Amino acid sequence: MIGILDYGMGNLRSVQKALEYLGEKAVVSGEKSTLDGCEKLILPGVGSFAAGMAEMERTGLAAYVKERARDTKILGICLGMQFLLEKSFEEGETAGLGFVKGQVVRFSEGKIPQIGWNGVFGLRTPLFDGIAEGTSFYFVHSYRADCPDGFACARTEYFVTYPSAVYAGNVYGVQFHPEKSGEAGLKLLRNFCRM
Repeated sequence: MIGILDYGMGNLRSVQKALEYLGEKAVVSGEKSTLDGCEKLILPGVGSFAAGMAEMERTGLAAYVKERARDTKILGICLGMQFLLEKSFEEGETAGLGFVKGQVVRFSEGKIPQIGWNGVFGLRTPLFDGIAEGTSFYFVHSYRADCPDGFACARTEYFVTYPSAVYAGNVYGVQFHPEKSGEAGLKLLRNFCRM
């Protein structure tokens, strides 16, 4: 069973539908008692970093994710990936979960938000097994990760080159939306489920 964390913000149903298409059992829940029975967790997210982290803290899910990350594979998607870093400068400065050293900063060039398909390269970790360099995924974001190279497992170019996927221990994150990225996105989700 894959647990999709519900803290009131996110693309919950589309992620669940993608997993079910792959034949995986998935449950959307904010209840720790339900999530305790899940083998892996997905932290989706759409919207503001500050508002999202406030909800994660209020519901106790921030502490829960930190605890589960000791022995559970966790995948953050879009805003969920950004939560994995130490802090964000969206709407002031807000602390993140701190798995990945670095910060979340606004794009300073180009049309913002970045919306549409863009390639990923420098692929590392089993998350990208069977996915070719330069494969395109679907992005929608105005803020990006700024972190040391050792935490990046994929990069994307949008006026600057930035980490579009990160990892630290059992925790992985992708800035793009695999659930909206066709066959490549499904392949990535399948890889995560099989890790």
